[in-house]
Amino acid sequence: METVIRAAIMFAFVWLIMRVIGKKELSGMSAFELVLLVIIGDLIQQGVTQQDTSVTAAVLAVSTVALLVVMTSYISFRFRRASRLTEGFPVVIVRNGRVQQQVITLERLTEDEVREAAREQGIPDIRDVVVGILETDGKFSFVKRTEVDQEQQGQQEPPAA
Repeated sequence: METVIRAAIMFAFVWLIMRVIGKKELSGMSAFELVLLVIIGDLIQQGVTQQDTSVTAAVLAVSTVALLVVMTSYISFRFRRASRLTEGFPVVIVRNGRVQQQVITLERLTEDEVREAAREQGIPDIRDVVVGILETDGKFSFVKRTEVDQEQQGQQEPPAA
């Protein structure tokens, strides 16, 4: 039973750490950061099993974490408010061609990173962006002015007879 409690505590700790680290950092990890995550995994394992190398301890620890992951996923699916807590929420980082300085500071992004992400999506000038969003998975989504203009023109045309 002690292994189950330790696994649950470590699950909560890792969840908290991942939320603190932030979206952008998790989506663009370097090789070094990946190695650090593996090391963290090993350290967590040691804390959960107390160096108990038995198969029973390993099965209990992995089963507990897997059960907590499934429960978290189900709760996020079932209750929308819980989803915002467990997964975070997308944030607007560009509005009408202007980078939202307060938001990118809060998300620990630079304006250069936002402009680079726009260029990667074929948008050379940030002023062409109607809205830019940092998604919950750390990826960027941009809606260009021309896309919005085309949609509005399509809605204004009279229906064909």
